[in-house]
Amino acid sequence: MGDQKNSKRPSAIVTAASQGIGAACARELAGRGYDLTLMARSEAIHEIADELGAAAIQGDVTRPEDLQRLVDLVMENHGRIDAVVANTGLSRDQGTYKGLFFDSSDESSITDYDDEYWYAMFDLLFMNVVRMVRLVTPIMQNQGSGAFVNISAMIAREPHASFPSSSTLRRGLDAYVKIYADRHARDGIRMNSVSPGLVANRTWNATQLNAVPMGDAVETSELASIVAFLLSEESRYITGQNIVADGGLNRSC
Repeated sequence: MGDQKNSKRPSAIVTAASQGIGAACARELAGRGYDLTLMARSEAIHEIADELGAAAIQGDVTRPEDLQRLVDLVMENHGRIDAVVANTGLSRDQGTYKGLFFDSSDESSITDYDDEYWYAMFDLLFMNVVRMVRLVTPIMQNQGSGAFVNISAMIAREPHASFPSSSTLRRGLDAYVKIYADRHARDGIRMNSVSPGLVANRTWNATQLNAVPMGDAVETSELASIVAFLLSEESRYITGQNIVADGGLNRSC
């Protein structure tokens, strides 16, 4: 992409950007004038990068060395990081969600999962954010500005046995976001999460969709618009929040 350090365009990172929510966020931010640096495990990340005029590397959000390579590439090309979308791929949860928050016939138990599962999901769903933030925060502090948006999941609000890791670890991420915001708002840095409900890039049956008051699944492009808003100056006064985009599915008040 050449040396763009003097560009006045904002610079953004999007992880897990080869498909789904990540790719939608990349396209939305490209349309809003961001210089993008993308990462995903799949070779398809290079196709998205070519489409959007972005830089990209193949890497895994659970590998600290890959996150370091990503941040180094952004700084080499742009000299600053204004926005980070911390997205991940699918977890090992099988996603047998039936549209019910409690199912008396479900015999599965949270005790069925071994240590390997929990450590892997901890890396994927929680430490991916912690490690990225640790690398980027000093850069944003030096700039005096920046914004993070983490892609979480609505199931953290209404825990369900079908998604044990999302139900527990993403609830922990909510607390992390609040503590981070408390400390770094004074540095001009904001952090929020977006928690999608049923997303339209997966197939949902009538029973599942019947649990959603709006009656349908959310499009990845709709989620990307929310992410872009939270990264923009239009949301200057929003930090430490988890925005749930679930069509009214969650019942908690």
